[in-house]
Amino acid sequence: MDPMTLPLASVQLYSMASAFAADAGGSLEKLAAIGLKNVEAFDFVRQPGRIRAALSAAGLAAPTGHAPLLSDELWTPDGSIPTPAPEVVFEAAAEIGIGTVIDPFVPVERWLTEDGVADIAERLNRAAEVAAGFGLTVGYHNHAQEFIASFAGETAFERFVALTDPRVEIELDLYWALAGDQNVPELVTKLGSRLVAVHIKDGIVPASNPFAPDAPAFASTSLDQWHAGQGEVPLAEALAAGAGAIRYAVIEYDNPPGDVFEDVEASLAFLRDGGFVR
Repeated sequence: MDPMTLPLASVQLYSMASAFAADAGGSLEKLAAIGLKNVEAFDFVRQPGRIRAALSAAGLAAPTGHAPLLSDELWTPDGSIPTPAPEVVFEAAAEIGIGTVIDPFVPVERWLTEDGVADIAERLNRAAEVAAGFGLTVGYHNHAQEFIASFAGETAFERFVALTDPRVEIELDLYWALAGDQNVPELVTKLGSRLVAVHIKDGIVPASNPFAPDAPAFASTSLDQWHAGQGEVPLAEALAAGAGAIRYAVIEYDNPPGDVFEDVEASLAFLRDGGFVR
């Protein structure tokens, strides 16, 4: 394989949300010292100038970023973040240099009916039109709730992909796809050129889908996550299946097993030693 077709390594800043909130510049400098050149921004809309300056000082870029586009507020296992208007999101993204804004979460109940899935797709298609005016693209990042319901043999996630404009990019979280009981390499192959980024995450996936309507409440601290290549997620197989399509391999921990910067370094070593990234 031509090395120039390999994905770029990145890291989702949600992984070190507390450290980044306390010291954005210091956190980014640590990531740069590990050898990363790219990050995926999180909660950037409220502070684009601060993030842009910190990225510049550390010599890093943020080609992708997470921000809510499809909900009134962004849910995370550890709290919610208000959702600004799409135009505000895209203005902030453009200021930072983000090229693709990815919605990271749509609540469970909206994935359980065909009308709900159609509405999600329609909203993201509209967002893609608005983003184009800013020279940006949009995408969607899954968890496991997108795989609970099926319609005529298609999972809600597959239906969503079919209904979205080809300009809408897909970022597949490999850990959460496995938690949704998916054959991950097979799903990567099905997504083809629509798959622009993957979240590199590993560990022991929950025994049952934690987003199912009857599942008990959970927090990210309950997740048993390990360094890339040490858990149950078929990362190597998925990356091989997406060769030539995946542009960004984004390291992420919902629940880092130790010091998060050392954890990121370990996962980056897996990607580099395996020849999966450039």
